[in-house]
Amino acid sequence: MTSPPFERARSAEAKRIRETAILEAAARLAAERGIREVTLTDIAAAVGMHKSAMLRYFETREEIFLRLSASGWAEWSEAVRERLGPLGDADSSDSEEQISEVAGILTETLVARPLFCDLLAQTPLNLERGVSFEAVRSFKIRAIAEAEAIGAALGKALPVTPEQGGDTVTTAVSMAGALWQMAAPGTELRSFYRSSPELAHAVVDVAPRLTGILTALLRGYLTESSRR
Repeated sequence: MTSPPFERARSAEAKRIRETAILEAAARLAAERGIREVTLTDIAAAVGMHKSAMLRYFETREEIFLRLSASGWAEWSEAVRERLGPLGDADSSDSEEQISEVAGILTETLVARPLFCDLLAQTPLNLERGVSFEAVRSFKIRAIAEAEAIGAALGKALPVTPEQGGDTVTTAVSMAGALWQMAAPGTELRSFYRSSPELAHAVVDVAPRLTGILTALLRGYLTESSRR
């Protein structure tokens, strides 16, 4: 069943509603197919618009997904900070146990957001390169603010410096994006890997791999701090 054609938005509220519908359609299609496979024509069809009409709301396909990436940062940041909050004062924690818990929280909240993991890889490779500098600036300001908020929360859960907290966030999102692409979940490529014994090493399980990387990183930071 196709969506009814959209009439041109005549007010700020109507424009907001149209933009929301476009973003929701893009997110739904990307979750089903992967971002690389979704075209502007696909998104326009999903909301009952002609592709040319989309330009009234978003300058490019990349801007649509960059907006979704910004929202993904906000949602992930909120989830991480909510989970880290109850861990208490870093100075009084059992470091090894706390490291495992923090690494697990970062991993679990990322893996629970497959579209965000896909966006994390696509953003620097494609999305930021297909929009105006103003759109990039808007995205970066929001993403950096959320990353700093997570870094500050990490500093309360573990005795890491602000720089170490920031680097941990950078590592988490960078590796989540890369590992997600390598894992190729739900694609014919992953099925091919699984069906070929000689390619078994190519099958990537994101959660344990990412947890191990973050655990090692945080353990190294705490060991470094204890030697000062």
